[in-house]
Amino acid sequence: MNAWWHQSIEQTAETLSTDLEQGLTTAQALEKTQTYGPNQLKQTPPVPAWKLFLEQFKGVMVGILIAAAVVSLVVQEYADAVIILVIVVLNAILGFVQEFRAEKSLAALKKLASPMAKVVRNGAHQVIPSTQLVPGDLIELEAGDNIPADARLVWITANTRVQEASLTGESTAESKDLGVLKGQVPLGDRKNMVYMGTSVTNGRARALVTATGMETELGKIADMMDKVVDDATPLQQKLEVFGKKIVVLCLVLVGLIFVLGWLHGGELKEILLTAISLAVAAIPEGLPAVVTIALALGVQRMVKRNALIRKLPSVETLGCATVICSDKTGTLTKNEMTVQSVYAGGQWFDVSGQGYAPQGQFSVNGQDVAVTDYPELVQLLKIGQLCNGAQLVRQEGAYSVVGDPTEGCLITAGTKGGVLKDELEQAHPEIDEIPFDSDRKMMTILREAEGGVCAFVKGAPDMLLAECSHIQIRGEVVTLTEEHRNAIAVANHQLASQAMRVLAGAYRLFDRVPGDITAETVETNLVFTGLYGMMDPPREEVKAAIAECLTAGIRPVMITGDHKATAVAIATQLGFYDEKSLALSGHEIDDLSDEQLEAKVEHIAVYARVSPEHKIRVVRAWRKRGQVVGMTGDGVNDAPALKEADIGVAMGITGTDVTKEVADMVVTDDNFASIVAAVEEGRGVYDNIRKFIHYLLSCNAGEIMVMLFASLLGWPAPLLAIHILWVNLVTDGLPALALGVEPLDPLAMQRPPRPPAEPVVTRKGSLTMLIQALIMAACTLCAFAVVLHQGDDPAAMTPKARTVAFVVLACSQLFHSFNCRNLKQSLFKIRIWTNPQLVLATGVSFAVQIAVVHFPFLQQAFKTTPLSLNEWGAILFISSLPLWLVEIGKAVAGRRG
Repeated sequence: MNAWWHQSIEQTAETLSTDLEQGLTTAQALEKTQTYGPNQLKQTPPVPAWKLFLEQFKGVMVGILIAAAVVSLVVQEYADAVIILVIVVLNAILGFVQEFRAEKSLAALKKLASPMAKVVRNGAHQVIPSTQLVPGDLIELEAGDNIPADARLVWITANTRVQEASLTGESTAESKDLGVLKGQVPLGDRKNMVYMGTSVTNGRARALVTATGMETELGKIADMMDKVVDDATPLQQKLEVFGKKIVVLCLVLVGLIFVLGWLHGGELKEILLTAISLAVAAIPEGLPAVVTIALALGVQRMVKRNALIRKLPSVETLGCATVICSDKTGTLTKNEMTVQSVYAGGQWFDVSGQGYAPQGQFSVNGQDVAVTDYPELVQLLKIGQLCNGAQLVRQEGAYSVVGDPTEGCLITAGTKGGVLKDELEQAHPEIDEIPFDSDRKMMTILREAEGGVCAFVKGAPDMLLAECSHIQIRGEVVTLTEEHRNAIAVANHQLASQAMRVLAGAYRLFDRVPGDITAETVETNLVFTGLYGMMDPPREEVKAAIAECLTAGIRPVMITGDHKATAVAIATQLGFYDEKSLALSGHEIDDLSDEQLEAKVEHIAVYARVSPEHKIRVVRAWRKRGQVVGMTGDGVNDAPALKEADIGVAMGITGTDVTKEVADMVVTDDNFASIVAAVEEGRGVYDNIRKFIHYLLSCNAGEIMVMLFASLLGWPAPLLAIHILWVNLVTDGLPALALGVEPLDPLAMQRPPRPPAEPVVTRKGSLTMLIQALIMAACTLCAFAVVLHQGDDPAAMTPKARTVAFVVLACSQLFHSFNCRNLKQSLFKIRIWTNPQLVLATGVSFAVQIAVVHFPFLQQAFKTTPLSLNEWGAILFISSLPLWLVEIGKAVAGRRG
């Protein structure tokens, strides 16, 4: 690859076989089109809809459910089979709808290219579709143009500036020059180059096209995005592992129950039916539905908190995020340059307010002051307004800048002090301008003034100070002494050390318009007025959000294209960079191997001046450490890393179409705090999924224990196959769904993220579930045994005993659902009525259970016998024992903990 920025203009033209005046000939352009192809980004063909739909039926859990439906059909449980198949199809449709929104990222990238381009061919100016550009074309650019291809500048006006934030992340437009660059040069520092997807904000230029289509920097980003493979989310991976374990468990159970029944001389058909029913009971067929509903409800809550989720599983991924890699510009900061400090007449002034809204005050030592009491300050603000080509506009209550953001913030600062640009321009009409250039680093505008002409000058402090002979102090113009120069140098250093951009202001009065208006004749013997210190400030709410992240055990990391000093200053202000932290630049990352970066990554808080490739390397390094990584951003340069991360977060207001299309989540208010709120919701969703799984598996294990222990004791089967399937259906239904809408735990963000490798069901959780299952099984078996042995003929009492066991098992599971609302805190501490959906769900399920026992047509179907009121009272007492015993266990564990 040619490093075009290392070549002179003449070398570039020779390498590209073009002419700097005539451009390419038509024949050359046609020949190069055959070689390089059209200047457009390639798009991967979309996956056919039918294939997307069929892919939804992959996965162990889906396979288990389909097998369960087949088994239900074999045992003639048609209702259960229909319900299971409906669940499978519903989940497939939901997944299909999510994924059918085909990847539009490359199409969005394509929109960034200019549709038409101004080109010189055969020595004539032409306007052609940008897709027809080829390397070697001589293109013309002016303010407002989108740049149609990567190109080496060959001619520019003095004030040519290009907004490259979408590629580099820098908030200010970059000045351009024609000089040859040496050594390793990051994209943001290639002053003699322009790139597709950026735009000209000031000046005019000519450039030789060096790369088109997929060979451009934008094309490389598109290629990286295309190569990034979407991994399964942590929850999807864990449910897959969980499903495989369930398959093994089902096979073992079927075999064990069948063997025990056969050894006790049971009827072969009945044994087989019972074993298969238990296997079906062990399968949590409600799991996919409840997971989907829990995720969907989480999405609805997140929308209310300004977070739009594009992919359902991303809700849960947010909840286990351990690292959030954030872009700086527009994400942690406002992407609005703001004057924060002013030095004039030897006095420091702080300026309040953020962004371009002219709302704020000037203060000295914390006390608000009247700007008019300080003539030097008024003069400096006046220079900032009159040596300025930008405009501050207000639309729909919001302020924005037309022109250079740095000049825009000077207008805002002057307006805050009551020094208004429009009034000043009317009073001081413009005469002429000496534009900014990168050699002088100054800009001058001459205007009419009282008694003559005034040159208003702004520029880099060191360059401007060298041209000053006087200084304005306490309303008087005095000779600039060495002592004054030293004081100004100290003030400049103080501002620069805070990572502020510093501009100086000066002026010179003339009796009349100079005969020769040049930098050499005008920008000398200037009167120094003061310094502006400006910065793209952190968002006010971000510091609190960062603190909440740290409390929640989430590591914030800044990855930006901006300069290291600026990035470190912002990170320090926000509270996640200290003396133990490291900051690396893109050059320093290049010097590290992937293994070295992985070893250091946990200590690095700031990455500055980085490319899209660097961002991907950082994300991958964290993921190799076993961390769940979120990546936020708004520019095109962020898109590949957003796609690589476990959870990609785009900004809704300042974000490009590209980042929004590849992201898993879009923050609609560009507020970092909204990301933290989304993490909280994600934790809540996962908590609810675990509660549901805990409830479901403990209930299913209780059913299995009832049948297993009865077989070991040689008793008649306490439950028929239809009883097992019914109880499973009732407990997998409304109560389980109600647990999926459990309110958020207020302490969710005061605990560290769960370990990424932690399974859905831990060893401790498994032991707890087995104990709770044993309690429910013991209650059911005791009730069955008592009724079975009430008379002399156990065979005659078996139907009633089975009815009692059937009801006790179902009701104990309904009571147990309240235990599962919080696996640590007491139900009475979180209060029963805080989840009214669960109260209603258990009430409806209980009413249905009564109907199964007392409605004649249901009695026949379920082989139940009616129960007396006293028997119901005894059943409810026995069934409630799991609730009380588990709550006592929580209290004992809480005291020990």
